[in-house]
Amino acid sequence: MKFTKDSTCPDVILIEPRLFPDGRGHFFESYREDVFSKNGIHTPFVQDNQSVSSKHVLRGCHFQKPPKEQAKLVRVDDGEIFDIAVDIRPDSPTFSKWTGYTLSSQNHRMLYIPKGFAHGFLVLSDSATISYKCSDFYSPEHEDSLIYNDPQVNISWPITDPPLLSPKDEKGKILADIQYNSFLSYSE
Repeated sequence: MKFTKDSTCPDVILIEPRLFPDGRGHFFESYREDVFSKNGIHTPFVQDNQSVSSKHVLRGCHFQKPPKEQAKLVRVDDGEIFDIAVDIRPDSPTFSKWTGYTLSSQNHRMLYIPKGFAHGFLVLSDSATISYKCSDFYSPEHEDSLIYNDPQVNISWPITDPPLLSPKDEKGKILADIQYNSFLSYSE
């Protein structure tokens, strides 16, 4: 596996697994604790989620507030998405910065998003199935959402028409209104 720290948000890591193709298809390891640990990811994951969405659906930018923050490991099982992470840790040197990558079932890339980041994605293909590991359990009383088009963050979504949003995501907050008091060190 190849692990690449993002140049804008170095705590976010792009992971490209080694693919073993043959005449029957292909095989790759999507998660291996010892390899992840050697590459600086020491996160224990406790919950796996899957979402299926149609083209132009934008989910996010979601996060959970302390003490129930979630690190995530995101990959696409079918289709293609533009996946983003926004640093919402107020004392971080990369606060309000975002990064984004195209993840697909063709390129097999995965994105590690640490605690203290809002996460969202836009479906680029006709539909997409996304799987992601979480480091803490879903907690409705700790969940929150950053609005996808916050002018302070200024995410460059690859879309010209308005995205399809859930009612909850339509009510996302701007970064200036988010109360995120992190107890994390930036090396977690």
